[in-house]
Formats: sequence, C-alpha cells, structure tokens
Amino acid sequence: MSTIYFEALTNRALHKGLKMGELNWTMNPFGGAVIDPQSLSADPDMFSDQIDSAIDIWKKTEVRVAWLNIPHEIVTIVPIAADRGFTFHHAESGYAMMTRQIEDGAFIPPYATHYIGVGGVVLNSRQELLVVSERYRMGGRGPSYKLPGGALQPGEHLEEAAVREVEEETGVKTEFEALVCFRHWHGYRYGKSDIYFVARLTALSEDITMQEEEIAECLWMPVDDFLNSDDIHVFNKTIVHSALTSKGVSPVKIRGYDPAEKFEFFMPRETHHIAQQ
Repeated sequence: MSTIYFEALTNRALHKGLKMGELNWTMNPFGGAVIDPQSLSADPDMFSDQIDSAIDIWKKTEVRVAWLNIPHEIVTIVPIAADRGFTFHHAESGYAMMTRQIEDGAFIPPYATHYIGVGGVVLNSRQELLVVSERYRMGGRGPSYKLPGGALQPGEHLEEAAVREVEEETGVKTEFEALVCFRHWHGYRYGKSDIYFVARLTALSEDITMQEEEIAECLWMPVDDFLNSDDIHVFNKTIVHSALTSKGVSPVKIRGYDPAEKFEFFMPRETHHIAQQ
C-alpha cells in the first residue's frame, strides 16, 4: 500500500467513521479516536486483531488518545485491551470506559470527581422552618434535625432538584427563590468530592407527607428554636441564618445560551438586566 493511499484511506476512516480493520471509530475535537462499541467483537481472537490493526493505524495518523467503551455484555475482552496498554477511565452499570495514550504525554481528561446535592430552606408564614430527621445516620449519630434535600438526578437543574427533593421527602410543595450558599467537601462517598447547594424556597403548602423509607421525622419548627438548639449542627444553623439575611443569587437566562434544559445561571437580581441585554 502506498503512503499516499494509506494516508487518504485512514483520514477518511478517521473523519467519516468508516470501517477500518472491522473496527469503527470517529474523531472528537481533541484528537481522540472514539470507538463505536457496536463494532467490537466479543470473540477474543477477533478483537485482538481489531485492536492491533487500529493501534497500528492510530500511530501513523493524528490520533492522540483512544477511547474504548466496552459494554457489560462483552467485558471478557477487557484483559486483551489492558494487555494493549488500555487503562480504566471510569465505569457505569452498563459499561467500562478504557483509554490509551497513542501520542506520548497526550492529555486524558479525568472522569467526574464530584457529587452534587441540594437542600432547601423552607419557611412558612409563621416563621417556621421545615426540618427532617434522617432514618439512617452516619457513625451512629443521635437524632438531629436538618434541611430536606438530596442528590441531583442526571440532567436535572439545581432549581428543579431543590423543589423535587423537598416534595419527595416531606410532601410540601414549594417555589424556588434563590441560592443562598454552597459547600465544597473532599473525601465524600467513594473518595469523591461533594458540592452541596442550599436554596431558599417559598412554601406553597404546609401539609406533611413524610417519605418513611429515608425520613424518621418531619415537622415545622420555629426558626428561633432551630437556631438556638444545641442539637443542631453549626453548619445547618449558618445555612438558615444565611437564607434569612442574604438575598442570594437567583435564576437568570442569558441571551444566546440555549436550550434552557442545558444551561442554568444564578446571579444577583440587580445584574439580571445585564445578562439579558
């Protein structure tokens, strides 16, 4: 095969996703060859031929990193990929993602390192605070009241999650007002870091329907009792005090950032007119 013909053929495969050596891949904007998992053979010998052929092509072209998504159904090919220099990047329930540097020193972005959670400071017209006591507590801690809240779901905005979590845990419907603080914490679950946002919410209802699977107790507590209690963690007291005294930052749309399902911005209300110009 001539050099000119080889380069033309491989460039077509790289940029148009054509089949080369029975393995399909496309290029991302950063010099990464993203392998189509549907083109992977479950047969160890066939996969060995596939990956060896692909690596030979990548080394002769502009590929810097190879991304190999191995579905759970064919994880038996993982040792073969590892033998070819692929290492684990991350895994989900249905697949394992492996990567390999083709170009020495090529940058491989790390997998997501954070959990994101949100809590809600909900006050009614009588200056009572909606609080919960968790059924399952870390480290054998005794009962203590805290704010309702939980983790974001994939693709969910903070505003949506705060309203949803409060209603799921307590049955109380709310309306989002503003974010009043956030906390960044390292060494959380599975060694990942955690970002916890707190929102001020307006109560639209007061009847409580407790989520009994996770919550042991839920009630409206006078906010002064919460702030003065020796059984409430200082962090939770500080959050509530912030919600009572700070305007916080509220949702705003910035012109040119569409669709709304993809972007979420929070800024002081006095700057909203600038964002919308």
